Amino acid sequence: MPPTPRRTTISRIGIALILLLVNIGAPAETEEELARNQLQKLRQNMAALSQDLEEDILQRGSLRVALRKSELAIGKIRKDISATQDKQTWARSKLADLRSQREELLIARGEQQELIIHEIQTAYQMGKQGQLKVLLNQEKPDTLARSMAYYEYLYKARQQEIDRYLGTIERINLLEPEIADTANQLELTSATLTLQERQLLNSKQQRQLDLDNLEAEIVNKDQQLQKMDQDREELERLLEVIEQAIAEMEVPQELESFAELRGQMPWPVNGRASNRYGRKRGAGSQTWQGLNIPTQEGNDVIAIHHGRVVFADWFRGSGLLLIIDHGDGYMSLYAHNQALLRDVGEWVNAGAAIATAGNSGGRRNSALYFEIRENGKPVNPAHWLAKG
Repeated sequence: MPPTPRRTTISRIGIALILLLVNIGAPAETEEELARNQLQKLRQNMAALSQDLEEDILQRGSLRVALRKSELAIGKIRKDISATQDKQTWARSKLADLRSQREELLIARGEQQELIIHEIQTAYQMGKQGQLKVLLNQEKPDTLARSMAYYEYLYKARQQEIDRYLGTIERINLLEPEIADTANQLELTSATLTLQERQLLNSKQQRQLDLDNLEAEIVNKDQQLQKMDQDREELERLLEVIEQAIAEMEVPQELESFAELRGQMPWPVNGRASNRYGRKRGAGSQTWQGLNIPTQEGNDVIAIHHGRVVFADWFRGSGLLLIIDHGDGYMSLYAHNQALLRDVGEWVNAGAAIATAGNSGGRRNSALYFEIRENGKPVNPAHWLAKG
């Protein structure tokens, strides 16, 4: 019996990835060159995988294609909104700092101005020939030298005050256009944000229509269970391909290993799991291989440990899915995200925001589905995350 199109697609990708990663007979590479080449191969492999997955989805009907398209659009807009908000925060902070600097300089200018006026008045009272009078009236050379040094000191001090005053005015003049430019940037980001939020609302409305149409296609529980089984099988095949693709990639050894932090890692989102690992999942034969954690839409999803992003794309049944390789055979999976904030190949630290929580993949309610894999096999995340 010939293999199904899905298995053929994944197998073809797997073979291609292995061939790309094997570099027989190549000259020795430096560590930097090796890391750069591995990263390039990883990105090429994941791009090829995404292309094949997209072609695979196209063969399954227009409803799933439409849902994927609308959820990817939401994810991109959400990522753009996050970047715009970061720019807006930076612009507000810089504008406040610049205005504070200007206020301090204006105060300093006033103080310096008063001091210069005082110095000019003092010089006038002493008379223009002050130093000549001292020269003519002094008899002792040492007294004369001290008096002349005193006048020289006054002159230099007065000149320094004038230079400071001119420098303050110059800095104020330089600040003004920078303040105006930053204010314009802030206004631009606000306008961009308004447009992006309008686009997000439109995409959400489209996604709702796509989801309604897809659900209408599933008319009974048997079809729903069959869909769940197919989704799980495809995820397992995806993970096999990824394991092959990252077999030769290394994680920096100077950082703490994944195994050393068992029971100490942060939870990926704020929330309490609505299921228990290993329990039956619905009426079928499936069991929970991870944790489903309901959380508010838009909440940050964080990496539980340092590692490299090896998958970041829409995947059937998982929605916007992100997978991190932590080295030593450990991976963590974050599914049903609203937006992915990291790209394939990026290094992330524990606690870094990698996505925002959502309901992609055809879900109604916002929740993060989270798994930990050890050598390709699911393990209970509760044993690895900190108690709380």
